[in-house]
Amino acid sequence: MTNTTSQRKVLISAAAGIGLENMDIMFLSFSMASIIATFGVTGTQAGWIGTITNFGMLFGGIIFGMLADKIGRVKVFSYTVIIFSVASALMFFASNIYLVYLFRFIAGIGAGGEYGACMSLVSESTPKEKLGKATSIVAIGGQIGAILAAVLASLIIPAFGWKMLYVIGLFPVLMVLWIRKDIKEPESFQATNRADRGHLGLLFKDSKTSWQTIGLSLMVMVQIAGYFGLMNWLPKIMQDQLNLNIAGSSLWMVSTILGMSVGMMTFGTIMDKLGSRFSYTIFLICSAASVYLLVLANSKVTLILAAVVVGYFINGMYGGYGAIISSLYPTEIRATANNFIMNIGRAVGGFSSVIIGFLLDKYSLMIVVVFLSLIYIFSLVIMMTIPGIGKLKNAN
Repeated sequence: MTNTTSQRKVLISAAAGIGLENMDIMFLSFSMASIIATFGVTGTQAGWIGTITNFGMLFGGIIFGMLADKIGRVKVFSYTVIIFSVASALMFFASNIYLVYLFRFIAGIGAGGEYGACMSLVSESTPKEKLGKATSIVAIGGQIGAILAAVLASLIIPAFGWKMLYVIGLFPVLMVLWIRKDIKEPESFQATNRADRGHLGLLFKDSKTSWQTIGLSLMVMVQIAGYFGLMNWLPKIMQDQLNLNIAGSSLWMVSTILGMSVGMMTFGTIMDKLGSRFSYTIFLICSAASVYLLVLANSKVTLILAAVVVGYFINGMYGGYGAIISSLYPTEIRATANNFIMNIGRAVGGFSSVIIGFLLDKYSLMIVVVFLSLIYIFSLVIMMTIPGIGKLKNAN
């Protein structure tokens, strides 16, 4: 393959892998109400499903991040796809909430391990001046996966029940054959000394690097808290408050995701041209303000309009993290850094599912919106204290 063809295949593979992973993770958004009804659990207990999945991502992310730096990005990419696919299919056999917790934890191990391998492959195969846009395209793959989840849920759950939805999770295994064909390890990775690769301690080698790692983890916590909190719970909120059925809430979800995808492409372009600090400042401020639109929505039309605007800002910046992390950490620990930071953020940020479930049980949607707005302001303050965030450096 030519260099351009190879770059294109890496980008498509990474976007497809993240997309299929996100499809599986987002099945929870549409099956949440059915799981609650099937097992007779509370909102807080159901909220733990997403949080436990994120703990699995943390465990898998750390282990497979180091392995991706040690033995190769392509191998680990393949292994992790198989793990989360098989674990998804096991949901068909769940007979109680505790088996749901177990199977989603295993799925999280695979899903969490995949991210670092994908982002490292992309960053080591993409010119630095296009890196923000490239990682945003990979993140858009995740949103396409979420749209697939919405469409499949509207077709499968009413006809066959929620468990059948998770059987679809087996299909990503077929992608492994394509991933392993022709895609080679990046030259910059092969040129490194294996003995120097994948040491977790290098993320904290000095005070500057330590704060960089901690600060980025805090920003990702906010990113994940907003994303999974909204995507896991708002379909159910809309079903309850606007009397929408699953198909109606799926329309809201697709609108939100389309807004997110446009936001990602805009954000990636701004990042490449004007730098990370400027782009994150704009999007974090607008995220803090736009979530209040959800309270104003009182019909299907206004809800869709609010969803597009909110989605544009709150998740437009997601793709930028892969570019920033890949630029700030060397090849020897690039996958480790991507997975550690992203999955620490997921594990802690995933508690938003529990927190939002609690706030909805005890208070109101307005309290949830205030909570979300405040955490985006918190992320903005943290971002301003990380000196490395600015123009992206060469990640190759």
